[in-house]
Amino acid sequence: MFWSGSFIPTLKEDPQEAESTSHKLLLRAGLVRMLMSGVYSYLPLGLKVLGNIQEIIRQEMHACGANELLLPALQPLELWQKTNRDKDLGQVMFSFKDRRGRSICLGPTHEEAITDLVRSHVSSYRQLPLVLYQIQTKFRDEIRPRFGLIRACEFIMKDAYSFDQDEAGLNKNYEAMFSAYKNIFLRLGLKIMITEADSGVMGGKVSHEFMVPSQDGEDVVLSCPKCAGARTFNEVDSQDCPKCKTKMEKLNCIEVGHIFKLGTKYSQAIQANFSDAKGQLKPIIMGCYGIGVSRLVSAIIEQNNDSGGIIWPLEVAPFSVIILPLDVADASIINLAKDIYRQIIDAGKEVLLDDRDERAGIKFKDADLLGIPVQVIIGRSYLKDNTVEIKLRSSSSKEKIICPKDQVLAEIKRLANIN
Repeated sequence: MFWSGSFIPTLKEDPQEAESTSHKLLLRAGLVRMLMSGVYSYLPLGLKVLGNIQEIIRQEMHACGANELLLPALQPLELWQKTNRDKDLGQVMFSFKDRRGRSICLGPTHEEAITDLVRSHVSSYRQLPLVLYQIQTKFRDEIRPRFGLIRACEFIMKDAYSFDQDEAGLNKNYEAMFSAYKNIFLRLGLKIMITEADSGVMGGKVSHEFMVPSQDGEDVVLSCPKCAGARTFNEVDSQDCPKCKTKMEKLNCIEVGHIFKLGTKYSQAIQANFSDAKGQLKPIIMGCYGIGVSRLVSAIIEQNNDSGGIIWPLEVAPFSVIILPLDVADASIINLAKDIYRQIIDAGKEVLLDDRDERAGIKFKDADLLGIPVQVIIGRSYLKDNTVEIKLRSSSSKEKIICPKDQVLAEIKRLANIN
């Protein structure tokens, strides 16, 4: 993609409405724009990052046997009344009556809807286990939307659900999802903490949260520095509810995932039953596994940035490579840039060519702000020696490579992990 034909509205200064580091960089790098409080448009680069995150999630979900579907955003309120969660969530739900007088809500989550679907099609133990998941937009009327995508009124989630005939099956699926979540967050370049958590309005006796430590996180976790155990802040009464009696440390975190052993809370309320091998009717045993997909964009930025801007991990970056011809009026420079561009495209990676007629300083600043992992810099001083400069955006590596222009593609393939 050529920058001149792209929609990348970068900003030089931090917007006044931005509260957190990720919120500032989301806006400055032209990833999102706010339509109203808690509601955001995803611009092309933001949508690319979101798509890359979703692809990683899909790969890991399919690896543990989950089937993807898509449930409706509109749900009948009577389903929620069966589980009494219409009262639990209260004003957080967007609810209204349609022209037929039906009470409807915009789904804040989908436990009731998925249970009703399975109730209609699963009746025998021979149809179990079953694991279904979706990536869907959710709606919650937050009292105080804040931190950009971290707490929004309209957001994207991955929610998976397991359906089993016994506790042993639930435990097996729970462990599979636990492992898949660790793989997902590792691939996303995130350092996470896994905490035992309160199941809240979701129900069930066992749940774990996956937390991203961040100074702008709105959740507080107490962590034991000695045994690396952690609890969410609202589960303990003091800093002194660890087994080794070591004083716990407070950490601000962003919740990015939550998994639950739901048991039969929803299947009993909605009559999702199956016949076991003896012909006895029993409620299906369920698990629920959520990931905040859109808030992951913010969480990744929170942990991967420096004074210059974003530093995208390779698997989620909107582009693998950005090419910076420093003088587009020079035919030899722009022609070499286009030649390298075509080679990278042919190698199967997406690349951004900054073909704007701008000063070198502006191009460097924008390239750092966008956080694309590999920068290819083509200037007159290098062309004298038939060389090109390649830099890694990562602040953990100050590697700068000067290589012959005929070896550029091989070096880029190495750095950007292109086969």
